[in-house]
Amino acid sequence: MELTFRDGYVKQFDMAVMFGIYPPLKALTDRSLFTSGKLSSGGYGIIWNDDLDLEAETVYEEGITVNKLSTPVNTDIADALSSARAALGISQSELAARTGIDQADISKIERGTANPSVATLKRLASGLNSTLNISFQPHS
Repeated sequence: MELTFRDGYVKQFDMAVMFGIYPPLKALTDRSLFTSGKLSSGGYGIIWNDDLDLEAETVYEEGITVNKLSTPVNTDIADALSSARAALGISQSELAARTGIDQADISKIERGTANPSVATLKRLASGLNSTLNISFQPHS
């Protein structure tokens, strides 16, 4: 698997390494199960079902760095979108179906590597049964 972290590091992690440590993870060789994984609320790990999960820290610490993004990660939008989606208990795929926005694009927004338009943010808000609120706050 390959994950992009908010600090811009892109890490590759060979899940097969975990099979000997936690044999139930071998079930993830089923591609449909593997692709059903979702980011846990708060972004601390990947969850496939009640029995299968993996901490993001494991991937970060044991994965191989394959890239370091030079553009800053947009954590405000990423956090807001992933939190709102988690609060509804829906997957990126379900949000994609609700909005017509490709799941891969939703993933990029939640990782902070995309710069979505206001129109896209409005579609996402609608799919989340929410309203979009953009404001400018003066520095303290």
